[in-house]
Amino acid sequence: MIAETVCSAAAAAGLGIAAVTAYRKRFLAATRIAAYSLIPLGLVMTGVVDWVADTAFSPVAWAGFGVLGVSWLLFAGTRAVERRRGGTRKERKAAARSAQSEAVAPAASAPSLGPASRPATAPRAGKADDFSDIEAILKKHGI
Repeated sequence: MIAETVCSAAAAAGLGIAAVTAYRKRFLAATRIAAYSLIPLGLVMTGVVDWVADTAFSPVAWAGFGVLGVSWLLFAGTRAVERRRGGTRKERKAAARSAQSEAVAPAASAPSLGPASRPATAPRAGKADDFSDIEAILKKHGI
């Protein structure tokens, strides 16, 4: 009962402020103020205020909010773990596709510009291949 009275008084005060604003020839602002001031009155008339008052004093509703909080924590936790692993599922799939395409034919996708434009590289020794993996990991982390 008190909530309905407060909401109605807030709506009346807001409409009064809107009337004063309109008197000052600021019609756009007056319309916006009137729209905001009618929201509490509409909430009272639709019964939302009664529902909120009933929910605020209901232990079952508070238990429901607790369940929603636990759900949110689980979502946030899984998102944090996903970030620590190295990105989202879409990024991991894209990385797997690019690795697969490089494994199949890495030179086939490179454009052929002639023999002079391609630098001649000698194949590395066995130990150098071990360090290339480490270099790739360091580059991935920006080191």
